[in-house]
Amino acid sequence: MSLALTPLPRRVAALTPALPVVAVPALLALPVMPEGAGPADVISGLVVVYCVIRLLRERRRPLSPVAAVVLGLPVVGLALAAMGAFSPEAGLTGLGRYLQTFVLVPAAVVLLLRDRAGFRMVAWSFVGLGLCQGAVGVHQFVTRTGASYQGANIRAVGTFGAHDVMGMATAVSLGLVCAVGIALGRLSLRQRVAAAGCALVLLLPLALSFSRGAWIATVLTCTMQLVLAGWRRALKVAGAAVAAGVILVGGFGVGSALLQQRIDSIAQVADAPDQSVVDRYTLWAAATDIWRQHPLTGVGLKGFPEYRDGHATLALSSGSETDGAGMVYQRQPLLSPHNMYLLVLSEQGLIGLLGLAGSWLALLVCGMRRLLRVRDRGPGLDCGLAACGLLVWLLTDFVYGDIGGPATVLIAVSMGLVAWWALAGEPRADAPRAEVREPAEEALAR
Repeated sequence: MSLALTPLPRRVAALTPALPVVAVPALLALPVMPEGAGPADVISGLVVVYCVIRLLRERRRPLSPVAAVVLGLPVVGLALAAMGAFSPEAGLTGLGRYLQTFVLVPAAVVLLLRDRAGFRMVAWSFVGLGLCQGAVGVHQFVTRTGASYQGANIRAVGTFGAHDVMGMATAVSLGLVCAVGIALGRLSLRQRVAAAGCALVLLLPLALSFSRGAWIATVLTCTMQLVLAGWRRALKVAGAAVAAGVILVGGFGVGSALLQQRIDSIAQVADAPDQSVVDRYTLWAAATDIWRQHPLTGVGLKGFPEYRDGHATLALSSGSETDGAGMVYQRQPLLSPHNMYLLVLSEQGLIGLLGLAGSWLALLVCGMRRLLRVRDRGPGLDCGLAACGLLVWLLTDFVYGDIGGPATVLIAVSMGLVAWWALAGEPRADAPRAEVREPAEEALAR
């Protein structure tokens, strides 16, 4: 009796290549290492290798010329900045991180996702990661086992620890953006209700992260998603969000005084800024001064810490204080300007910034153009809202932060989802018809 392998159904076969991509946010739900590459970083590298192997085995066409140009724009500036680094080790390390985040992993995601179902599976994994990290963060707030905030260990940081207070805020925010995009789409009622419920639940850990940058980016992004989805849906979702906020903060008193104080501090950045805002302004000024002296190619990758003290004023503190969440008290040195655009400008110069920003702008224009085409009747509205929302969130958050830490690999996968929607979101000509048709979505659109 001969044994034969039963071929997988077409729908399952189409989703299989996306499973390694889903593994990246899944592994970020585990406790992370303070330094070095974690499991999610290792898996992201294996995703790239897996993608190359599949391309060779299936002899499939690689990226389209447009996608190759858009994703490859940052390479020239990165190569020049790597050669200009103060040490070969710093240049290679920085080059690998940037290529991983903005070139290699996004390209692999574009090639591995076969249809909108694969996109949604990855988007739901973002929501799941946000819920897992958010649950840990809320538990930290309730039990006072989080990171130190104003003398109390109440700041929700998830499994990222006190050394990376932005990690959980990033994971929760990106999960919330994906949930809002799915809820505003034209999928089945069950999926939309589930996504809306997840989005409301994620509001609490986002608030307890006390991250002003994440708050601002999330509010702007969700507002954009609501406006693009239509004013009726915008009013419904906005009303539900306000009701949830009133219940959580007003009804149960969840950190209301601290949240109000933190919100008020956003408007006090000019009148009476706290030390964190002073440090940020000082670092921004130092990065700008560094760029003025090295306008074209910058000081090289990983070069900002080496030049910082020569350009910063005495207002800069010696470092940020970290405590709680299972860590002992320590001061972390301020090794970046906490602004992605100024970090690129100071280390890579105008050439590097034009390459990276040009790639992001091309993705934004292509993604928004396709979203507007499908907004009224076309399929994939939820994918477009989620993808464009992820990019808008990242571009806004880059004003207040930069890459670094375990959550960077999540940014890489987000860029891949954005690139898939903007550059390769249309069904491929060689894809089986069963992979392209989505009867439930088309019926809802009609």
